[in-house]
Amino acid sequence: MSDDGHHEHNGHENVPSRQRRRFPGISSRAYEHPADRSALVALRKLSGFDTVFKALSGLLPERSLRLLFLSDSVRVSDQQFAHLNDMLRDACYILDLEKVPPMYVNQDPQPNAMCIGLDEPIIVVTTGLVELLDEEEMRAVIGHEVGHALSGHAVYRTILLFLTNLAIRVAWIPLGTLAIMAIVTALREWFRKSELSADRAGLLAGQDLQASMRGLMKIAGGNHLHEMNVDAFLKQAEEYEAGGDLRDSVLKILNLLPRSHPFTTIRAAELKKWSESRDYQRIMDGHYPRRTEDKDTSVSDSFRESAASYASNVKSSKDPLMKLVSDIAGGAGGIGGRVRRGFDGFTSSSPSQEQPPADEPPTDTPPRDDE
Repeated sequence: MSDDGHHEHNGHENVPSRQRRRFPGISSRAYEHPADRSALVALRKLSGFDTVFKALSGLLPERSLRLLFLSDSVRVSDQQFAHLNDMLRDACYILDLEKVPPMYVNQDPQPNAMCIGLDEPIIVVTTGLVELLDEEEMRAVIGHEVGHALSGHAVYRTILLFLTNLAIRVAWIPLGTLAIMAIVTALREWFRKSELSADRAGLLAGQDLQASMRGLMKIAGGNHLHEMNVDAFLKQAEEYEAGGDLRDSVLKILNLLPRSHPFTTIRAAELKKWSESRDYQRIMDGHYPRRTEDKDTSVSDSFRESAASYASNVKSSKDPLMKLVSDIAGGAGGIGGRVRRGFDGFTSSSPSQEQPPADEPPTDTPPRDDE
């Protein structure tokens, strides 16, 4: 380790021989994606969210949740899945999470991991994930889940889990179905953003970008690394973002809404971009916000950071819809014609209907209200 300071769980042995930096007192603000923070603020302000939160807190006490995993999963310890236990303590040491959360291995062929809990976080990994990933890839995943714990994400992930998987048990909550669906949609939007934050935490814990990339590729394509290539995988994300027209942009949004996780190629591209950023280098150099400073942080500053991040993403995006938004913000001409051409496919039934009359004014003329 590059930091020899004493820590209560610095008794682990299964750590990489390479030097890694430790981050004493690091605040989750150091790695949280700006969209994650702003989506969480929006979620908390959503009408009915407090009601759901209180109802679920009473519905399934923390003890019941822990008993569930104790009875039907294997708790990671020095005696069971000892190598995972070492990785867990190692990740908590690197990210300076003082209380190591319990971790369980659950029999499920689907590769997955989650950090849940209403009072205190619990980490759960599936056998499918354990069997799929090598040691360094698994280290990044466990660091990812420790990042969720450090950020306080577990409680919101738990609410999302119950509202989607156990909806029948919360049918008595005094809110209409539409209100519940609005909360689920908002939770999914936040959780997709929180995954980008946790991916960054996983990179900070493992400090091996290639391992993080390999893990994401395996989650997308299975244990066939000899058939896959990181550069080609990242190229898919670029093609996905830039491809198509406005109709495809809308379809991308519709495809994403039911998902709890972002698309894997996008996660890989986002993580690589962050690893090359000045923010990441500053953290690795030891310059990062501390938890002791969290109480002094300004909400308005966080909003400004989020707004700046969104503006930068929109400006640099190759997605047709984002380009349109950027043009509108910049007052570029030709917007009306571009919108009309982009969405013709939704309303036209034949190619001939898509052709404008010979005497139609130029496409940069704004459409009239009756159009």
